[in-house]
Amino acid sequence: MGGFFGVALKHDCVFDLFFGTDYHSHLGTRRGGMVVHGEGGFERAIHNIENAPFRTKFERDVNDMKGNLGIGCISDYEPQPLIVRSHLGNFAITTVGRINNAEALVDEAFAQGTTHFLEMSGGNINATELVAALINAKDSIPEGIRYAQERIDGSMSMLVLTPTGLYAARDRLGRTPVVIGRKEEGYCAVFESSAYLNLGYADYKELGPGEVDFITPEEVRVVLPAHDAMKICTFLWVYYGYPTSAYEGMNVEAMRCACGGMLAKRDDVTADTVAGVPDSGTAHAIGYANAAGIPFSRPFIKYTPTWPRSFMPTIQSKRNLIARMKLIPVDALIKGKRLVMIDDSIVRGTQMRETTEYLYNSGAKEVHIRSACPPILYGCKYLNFSRSASEMDLIARRVIARLEGENAEAKLPLYSDPDTPEYARMVEEIRKELNFTSLRYHRLDDMLAATGVSPCKLCTYCWNGRE
Repeated sequence: MGGFFGVALKHDCVFDLFFGTDYHSHLGTRRGGMVVHGEGGFERAIHNIENAPFRTKFERDVNDMKGNLGIGCISDYEPQPLIVRSHLGNFAITTVGRINNAEALVDEAFAQGTTHFLEMSGGNINATELVAALINAKDSIPEGIRYAQERIDGSMSMLVLTPTGLYAARDRLGRTPVVIGRKEEGYCAVFESSAYLNLGYADYKELGPGEVDFITPEEVRVVLPAHDAMKICTFLWVYYGYPTSAYEGMNVEAMRCACGGMLAKRDDVTADTVAGVPDSGTAHAIGYANAAGIPFSRPFIKYTPTWPRSFMPTIQSKRNLIARMKLIPVDALIKGKRLVMIDDSIVRGTQMRETTEYLYNSGAKEVHIRSACPPILYGCKYLNFSRSASEMDLIARRVIARLEGENAEAKLPLYSDPDTPEYARMVEEIRKELNFTSLRYHRLDDMLAATGVSPCKLCTYCWNGRE
């Protein structure tokens, strides 16, 4: 996915920028970058972070960079932030989102006179550069941001740094958050609200869908007001978000505990202990254990010093291997036990099948799997959640295709309804394929209720295909 941190201070901002960006490291796997603006103009540093943490790669840059305005990012794909020279002046830009109609937008840019785009490895065009081109199609940066938001099929939040301040823009339907923090020396704009707490900032405001604000050390000014319609990604609470962050007033950790509790209230399993798959499944498991009255334990301990993230490699087979390597079992809490294991989701099923086999091999008597969200039936069109090349990579879709053949697509609504026999048959087929003692998924209505946000403001596309 990716995350960003922008800052405008009355004094040098590099310290805040460095640590604030670093606090987004859980959101991206490939590139990190920082741009500052000061008396010497724009300064930029971009590094590959696939095999080393952000802090390690940027420690030397922090000592060299100077400026009171800055933006930084952790990116899953393209190198950024970019520095752009245009008829609107010089600016730097970083983005979070996904462009589904990039090819059409590029063709249109060529037709209107844009001469070239730089091609990244793999033959793709940098999405952030394409956004910059859309902004430059208008007579001002705010007009350009709104134009880009309107033309992009997908989602796109961004920070645009100018010599006098920075623009913070939330995507048109608010699928990702943009939060403003404030302290005496100035302001910051972030993806994760917890990124600024240890830097002395207090909560100031959340941008609404499509809102664009201009931030200087002295003030935050609304340039373009928010829209009413919102479709924030529900999976931010379930999985992506850091536990200490909050979106739309709901803390991630609190939501996960409530989510697990609601899952338990519909369950009747008999077990010795409840455990979460680290890290995002842990809070769901605590909520489940408290509601069910079953003791919570940690039969797997995550080895974080060298494997902080299971999804660092880009090759799926390597990610599966690392996911297994980073979890070290505690045999005393596994042997002879009836375990309830809770994960945030079951996407392809590979990792959970291997985890379950390991538990059986370690002497577990029973392994009951619970998913904190419903079966995933659609690949995300907005935030690159599931990295699948095909929706047939999703275990639920594979099972439905096996059960329904050519009629599978037409019958998907039946399989997304937890009260139908088709849904029950799908869950049982997944259980057998992955060798679980039992399997339950969270109901969509219960999961949405756990967010405390009106369901009409939540995106549920990956579970029921509704935009």
